[in-house]
Amino acid sequence: MSTNLSRTLFCVGLPMIVAAQVALGADYQLYLLAGQSNMDGYGHNNELPDKLKRPQEGVMIFCGNSAADGDTKAGGMGLWAKLEPGYGGGFSTDGKTNKLSDRFGSEIGFAARLREKNPKANVAIVKYSRGGTSIDVASRGPFGCWDPDYTLGDGEGRGVNQYDHCLKTIRNALAVRDIDGDGEDDRLIPAGIVWMQGESDAYHSEAGAKAYRENLEKLMNLLSAALRYDDLPTAIGRISDSGQDDKDGKIWNYGEIVREAQASFANDHSHVKLITTTDNYGYSDPYHYDTEGFLDLGRQFADALMELHGAGKQVAEEAPKQTKE
Repeated sequence: MSTNLSRTLFCVGLPMIVAAQVALGADYQLYLLAGQSNMDGYGHNNELPDKLKRPQEGVMIFCGNSAADGDTKAGGMGLWAKLEPGYGGGFSTDGKTNKLSDRFGSEIGFAARLREKNPKANVAIVKYSRGGTSIDVASRGPFGCWDPDYTLGDGEGRGVNQYDHCLKTIRNALAVRDIDGDGEDDRLIPAGIVWMQGESDAYHSEAGAKAYRENLEKLMNLLSAALRYDDLPTAIGRISDSGQDDKDGKIWNYGEIVREAQASFANDHSHVKLITTTDNYGYSDPYHYDTEGFLDLGRQFADALMELHGAGKQVAEEAPKQTKE
């Protein structure tokens, strides 16, 4: 055997040897949380019970930086960190440091309920949301939209919108092999999608509201595919009306159309559950639930996904069918 050939074989084999020596880390149940402002979250950190004011053990979060449509740089940046209050409205990150806010979203109650039901389960949350966003481009206001076929904009930012920022968030999160920083590669097991959105589609355009059923199904299928699983268990939060008119009039004009679309989507799919307790929540302003509402919403999302997976079963024991590459 020549010296050059021996060197080549050694260099090819080295990564395999190194990989075999890497210590295996923890298994994490991976959940995607996405939507608009009631997914952002406007619960007040200082109103949380003491046990939820501190970081939750066994729970990691990667919250992608929110950005406008057309932004090719800031959207989707983030880093893994232990879950604690502050990932609600006003949160931002440059991918190196998280700037926590004084607000929280459904992720707090969601993770706490999952850990309550299964204390041994590690939870990894990937979150991307932006207030005021629609799915349909016809309902697009000043904050952007999630339409996967979006083509508006100029230059490099043409066609870039909230769907792209969410995909970038997922890619950035999954690119990290050791999410808890203990020096061992972790395994992320896709376990569910949580979606809280629809108010903007119910506000701006009747055409957008009527297209919501089709748009929702398409988007959920694509987000499930982004996590490389078919029909990932999905919890949808039903939009609700605070009954408080804003300065421009009614909170929405086509709310019942969107609510019916959400119910239709859930009824047609065994892997989808609609959360309807939102009708009972208090509000901190005309648009957003109060602190207890966000806590309960998180618990309802967790209960729904656990029910979809089967009572008492760990996700790792019954993982969804993986999409073919």
